[in-house]
Formats: sequence, C-alpha cells, structure tokens
Amino acid sequence: MSRIDIKRPMRYEPSRVWEVLSDLERQTTWMKDAEEITFVSDQRRGTGTKMEVLTVVGPLRTNDIIEVTDWVEGSHIDVVHIGLVKGTGRLAVTTADDGGTIVRWTEETRFPWWLGGPITGFVAKPILRSIWKANLARLEAAVSGP
Repeated sequence: MSRIDIKRPMRYEPSRVWEVLSDLERQTTWMKDAEEITFVSDQRRGTGTKMEVLTVVGPLRTNDIIEVTDWVEGSHIDVVHIGLVKGTGRLAVTTADDGGTIVRWTEETRFPWWLGGPITGFVAKPILRSIWKANLARLEAAVSGP
C-alpha cells in the first residue's frame, strides 16, 4: 500500500474552493491525470456517486472505477478506487488561520501483483505526488478563474 498526503494553502474562502473541487463533472479541467469522467450512477454529487475515470499517467491508461463513500458538504469527499488500481482517497477543505483554505489530498493505492505490486507503488509514489501537487495548483487557478 502506497500512501500520499499533500496539502496546498489557497487564499480563497473555503466555500469558493469547495464549489470548484466538488463539481465532479469539471474535475478533468484541473486534474491532469483524469482525462474523461463518465458517471455510472444517476447522481452526480454525494455519497453513492459512481464514475468511471479514464486516467492517464504518461503512457499508462486505465479506467478507474470510483465510488464516493462519504460526502460532507463543504468539508470532504471520500472515495474508493475499485478499478485496476485499488485504494481510497480523500479531498478535504479546511479554513486556514488567515481565513483562506487548506486543501488536503490523501490517497492510499495498491497495485495488482502482476503490475509489480508494492514495487510499482514505490516507484509510482513520487510521480503521482508530483502530478497531484500540480493538480492542486490547477485547482487554485480554476478557483481564481471567471
């Protein structure tokens, strides 16, 4: 199991950040590795939402099946990955001391044995960390947009 935990302070109010972060249909605009999102449930928000996400990291492409397991409006979204790469994730929004926002992204991933299992997880960790840090920078840019 590989664990990645990153934070990014943003100068915007948490409600504004949450508005962009929680719009699952638009996550492809700021998540570089999420190329396409297809909902496989009727709902588009909240616990129970299911989506298939075409995920691209370099030459690797996979359809990541994601289910929202917990959704607390204005606070966090928890997911489980039930596709090729298994694991859990959380995107959380909290108020910073200066009135801005801290976004925290935590993921625990497990690669299948036939893809190298923990060895692949070890090699992938710095790559995924870098991609997700850049994703949070793009999220901040999306929050600042029109």
